[in-house]
Order: sequence, then C-alpha cells, then structure tokens
Amino acid sequence: MLAAPGHPWTGARFSATWGSRDVLDTTLVHPGLVAEVSADRAIDHGGVFRHPLRFQRLRLDVGLEDVPRFGEGPAAAAG
Repeated sequence: MLAAPGHPWTGARFSATWGSRDVLDTTLVHPGLVAEVSADRAIDHGGVFRHPLRFQRLRLDVGLEDVPRFGEGPAAAAG
C-alpha cells in the first residue's frame, strides 16, 4: 500500500552506494510487515550512513505496534 501524504521521508533522496551521485527511484509505502536487519552505525561527516542495511529475516512474531518508529526508541549506546 502506498504511503499517505505527509510521510516523514517525503522528498528524501537515496543513493545506490556511498559517495555515489546517482539517485535511486523511491516508492514510499505504508508498512505491513516487520523485518529484522543488521546495521553498522558508521556515519560520514555529512550525516549519511556509510554502509547498507542487511536483511536478516521477516519477523512474523512481531507486530507493527511493537516496533518504535525511527527516532522514538531507546537511545542507542554510545561508542
């Protein structure tokens, strides 16, 4: 299902790789499933994540209401 107007990432631009000037086509959607991913917290001087997320698995045991929205969860550990 496509995202409703006012999605928080409306207007955001995403590139294929770190340092790339090529912009990816993006379709914003309303989430329906929860996926587990692994991530590296490396961020460059411009505030851009340096490494891609890696899909681990779908979490059919977790509902959307169980997952905090980006920026609303507990603070990440420093380090």
